[in-house]
Amino acid sequence: MSQDWPKGIFSARLIRALSDAGAISTPRAFDADQIQPASLDLRLGAKALRVRSSFLPGPGKTVAERVESLMLHEIDLTDGAVLERGCVYIVPLLEGLELPKDVSASANPKSSTGRLDIFTRVITDGARSFDIVPAGYEGRLYLEISPRTFPVLVRTGSRLSQMRFRVGDARLDTEAHKALHAEQTLVFDPNMDVGEGVSLSIDLVGEGRSGLIGFRSKRHTAVVDVDKKDGLDVLDFWEPLVNRGSGELILDPDEFYILVSRESVHVPPDYAAEMVPFDPLVGEFRVHYAGFFDPGFGHSAAGGTGSRAVLEVRSREVPFLLGHGQTIGRLIYEKMAERPRELYGTALGSNYQAQSLKLSKHFKAYP
Repeated sequence: MSQDWPKGIFSARLIRALSDAGAISTPRAFDADQIQPASLDLRLGAKALRVRSSFLPGPGKTVAERVESLMLHEIDLTDGAVLERGCVYIVPLLEGLELPKDVSASANPKSSTGRLDIFTRVITDGARSFDIVPAGYEGRLYLEISPRTFPVLVRTGSRLSQMRFRVGDARLDTEAHKALHAEQTLVFDPNMDVGEGVSLSIDLVGEGRSGLIGFRSKRHTAVVDVDKKDGLDVLDFWEPLVNRGSGELILDPDEFYILVSRESVHVPPDYAAEMVPFDPLVGEFRVHYAGFFDPGFGHSAAGGTGSRAVLEVRSREVPFLLGHGQTIGRLIYEKMAERPRELYGTALGSNYQAQSLKLSKHFKAYP
């Protein structure tokens, strides 16, 4: 693996080259759609380990060593098993890494994982932080899973998290964001700020006569099978929220909401983006578990006007009032190491291209 890897976020072709070079190991071949335009889906292994608490192993410690003192019981995933809400599980992943010395990686929940309120984080041996894999890392990968809202059925090979590979820091600075926006239009709203990323605000007006602005999850629901699409009735799991004229929404603590950005955004083919909190000091709520936006997101939408960002929102300790147009996050853009041969979109079976307000792929269309 002495070859020179280009600076930036790796495309699907480069991820395959990494694998061919032995940097990504797996006991079975990749699934046909496992490699996305700028990321690799990670697959669950054969067992889940129920543990008493979340943890980071820290320098010099392995995940297996930490699990040994925290484990409550082991669950076989080969034929599928239900992970209960409020519990913490550690699952060894099928993929392992032997990265070149200049290649690092980062992980994030897949979009569908975030929209089910499944809290996931990748852990490596010796890790000081979650979801970060240092350059040159050699070892196993583990996924911490904690369903927050629905009990979920998973099995060996289920894909809840995704990983990006990169060389160096390819994030755009303020001037580069502004220049890219002037050239290719990153956000389709002349009043929205483009500086250190693209700021996004919340839509609490809704569209059409229904005035639908979002969904609030129900409690005590049936199980969600994470590998089955379009099978669940929305009203069995969600309470629709409609605009009642105030343009405001009070977030209740311990409730989970699916909302949508007011703006449509665009990720050009030579770039990838990630959603980050706007400012942790502006409100007691968390936005967007799943933060990766692939090259081509919003690029081929009807009329070329982008796609809106669906937001997974949780209040923290206290009720919090959201207002229409309130800034809640921002997209940070990074340069790709090369343009992907295939972009995010319908040709790849992408579930959320040209989206507005949309639940995860597991639910039937609403209304």
